[in-house]
Amino acid sequence: MTEPVERSRFTLIVVLILVLLSATADAVPGRAPTFSVIRVDAAITPPVAQYILQSLGEATRTHRDGLVIQLDTPGGLDLAMRDIVKGILGADIPVIVYVSPAGARAASAGMMITVAAHVAAMTPGTNIGAAHPVGIGLGGGMDKIMQAKVENDAVAYIRGIAEGRGRNPDWVERAVRKSASVSAEEALKLGVIDAVAPDLAHLLAQIDGKAVTLVSGKRVLKTRGAVTVERKMGVRQGILTVLADPNIAYILLLIGLAGLYFEFSHPGAILPGVMGGISLILAFFALQTLPVNYAGVLLILFGIILFIAEVKVMSHGILTVGGIVSLVMGSLILFDSPEPALRVSFQVMIPTLVVISLFFVAVIGLVVKAHRGRRYTGAEGMAGLEGRAVTEVGPEAGTVLVKGEYWQARSDEPIAPDRKIRVIRVDGLRLHVGEIHPGDA
Repeated sequence: MTEPVERSRFTLIVVLILVLLSATADAVPGRAPTFSVIRVDAAITPPVAQYILQSLGEATRTHRDGLVIQLDTPGGLDLAMRDIVKGILGADIPVIVYVSPAGARAASAGMMITVAAHVAAMTPGTNIGAAHPVGIGLGGGMDKIMQAKVENDAVAYIRGIAEGRGRNPDWVERAVRKSASVSAEEALKLGVIDAVAPDLAHLLAQIDGKAVTLVSGKRVLKTRGAVTVERKMGVRQGILTVLADPNIAYILLLIGLAGLYFEFSHPGAILPGVMGGISLILAFFALQTLPVNYAGVLLILFGIILFIAEVKVMSHGILTVGGIVSLVMGSLILFDSPEPALRVSFQVMIPTLVVISLFFVAVIGLVVKAHRGRRYTGAEGMAGLEGRAVTEVGPEAGTVLVKGEYWQARSDEPIAPDRKIRVIRVDGLRLHVGEIHPGDA
């Protein structure tokens, strides 16, 4: 009888110790729930997707209680969006997508990322939706059959995600097929999101105790009094994100081409060639992450070729006009996407085109002027120079002094010694000269 009693006492003591340790651990301030917070306020591109996935991986490794994505995006690339959604669906920690601040939006790809989150929330004054797929790529827009395929694929994709998260699948389908968009309050009523909160602190307090489903199973969120740790984008990712901006990529492309053109037309300048080469390489890196229409790239390159040809062939400005037209047309179709965030802004395009066109016209003008200007060396440089007849100069022979040098010369009319002469042309090693009479210009 003694041994079972002792064993029961030992078990009871162990249980009491564990309970006390658990209560003590909960009372320690350092044990408060901790959430990583990142901000995405750009188009969804590969660099942005990399930033989100790296932040999610870091939050998982450091045993954070979740990741909060404060989102404000006009949309972006489908492939980058799908990478983000796959990362969220396979996450081992809760991911909270919070559309903020007021005035922000989760449009197109942003809507799909929000719906895929374990917790979807918005700030009052924000909107979500307008996720109709658009055709991008090498050849321009899609035909009706291909458009229907892409649309049906997007609908099936987002409906599956919405049903898995317990959100309104009918509305997300309308957002894809009809480009429907709603405010934060309407989205909450329609069951598209889970909460509307004025700021992150209120949101975390509001979702405390909410159950979410992870790949590892059900989990109850503990967010009241949570500590938030902001993770900013690194320098490398920041640079890549800036380069992925169509406006920046477009400017770098034109600067690169202009720099190389100046270096080739004025060898030895060095700096324009170096800057042009660097800008062109960065532009090509950016173009590989964007929906580029390569017909636009070819038109821009063809425009540069026409500018170069203007220097070699005097077309009286025809090639220059053709180059400017080619440059403008190439710029208009360079980025093949109806998404405003993935196109060059007219506020950037027009001034850039004007400056670059004026640059090429100015360089061409300098080159043409140099070609047409008077030569100061060689036989051509002698024409028009003045000198003095040393001996009598006639149709057969004579000697003149020009620029301190004695030359054999001939003249159509006899010229007496010590008369002023002007060189008309050079015939081999003999000058053809004429007398300068008083009053001649």
